[in-house]
Amino acid sequence: MAFDRLIENIVKTQNPSVVGLDPKLDYVPEYIKEKKFKKYGKTLKGAAKAIWEFNKTIIDEIHDICPAIKPQAAYYEMYGYEGVKTLYKTIQYAKEKGMFVMTDGKRNDIGATMEAYATAHLGLTDVGGELVEAFGADALTVNGYLGSDGINPLLDQCRKYDKGIFVLVKTSNKSSGELQDLMIGNKTVYATMGSMCELWGKDVMGKYGYSGVGAVVGATYPEQLAEMRKALPHTFFLVPGYGAQGGGAEGVSKAFDDHGLGAIVNSSRGVMCAYKKEDNCDEHDFAKAARREVIRMKEDIISYLPKITLE
Repeated sequence: MAFDRLIENIVKTQNPSVVGLDPKLDYVPEYIKEKKFKKYGKTLKGAAKAIWEFNKTIIDEIHDICPAIKPQAAYYEMYGYEGVKTLYKTIQYAKEKGMFVMTDGKRNDIGATMEAYATAHLGLTDVGGELVEAFGADALTVNGYLGSDGINPLLDQCRKYDKGIFVLVKTSNKSSGELQDLMIGNKTVYATMGSMCELWGKDVMGKYGYSGVGAVVGATYPEQLAEMRKALPHTFFLVPGYGAQGGGAEGVSKAFDDHGLGAIVNSSRGVMCAYKKEDNCDEHDFAKAARREVIRMKEDIISYLPKITLE
């Protein structure tokens, strides 16, 4: 399954982190924006072109040391159809460079509508009998709170095209407990959702013991990370909230198994805006600063883990 490829990338790079490419225009160096605005004007096209150069340059710099990227669809949709085109180009380029791509869309619906989301992001679209890839990500984040009606259409695409999903379980935001910590009988809502991930994943198991149904569990709640890792032995975790949101390496280490696998930790602003935080860093060196932050993050996380290995 898809997460087998992700796990192999993690072992190859010895890096259990993913870079979230969530590029606000404010994150893009001025020299890139000036160049694109001069050619295309201060338009959605100019903004999207600037973001594409920003993304491409970062991918070129990190693809050999980082196993995956996670573009958040909203940051592209805000620039209209030109931004969505940049999302497509970003996904395809990262895959060409050997990176695993997970689109962060948090899609949530049922029936034919969810089939359409699943087809768009994970499957192939039928155009007059020709099957065409719309976006082509390896995985998609989804909201499971409509139950199996919203997940089964995704599982069909996962089986057909070797793709994966990450279901929201315990999210990193401060108010997540307003719903997710409530009790259903003797279990929390998030624990119940985690159990459903294990159930949904039974028919899409990979060769390394993890299914094609992953879970989003936030770095800001290390105790719940440890709880879910023990309770969900076949569920691979996507862990947001490291760095800018307050999650630390010691806490996120609780998401991993005894082989240093089972999870991947996201950083977005910390990598994209690394050049703004380094002393005396020329903005032309933004991608090299991103690479340095990826290495720093990797070393920080793996210092709390056993050796990452398939054996």
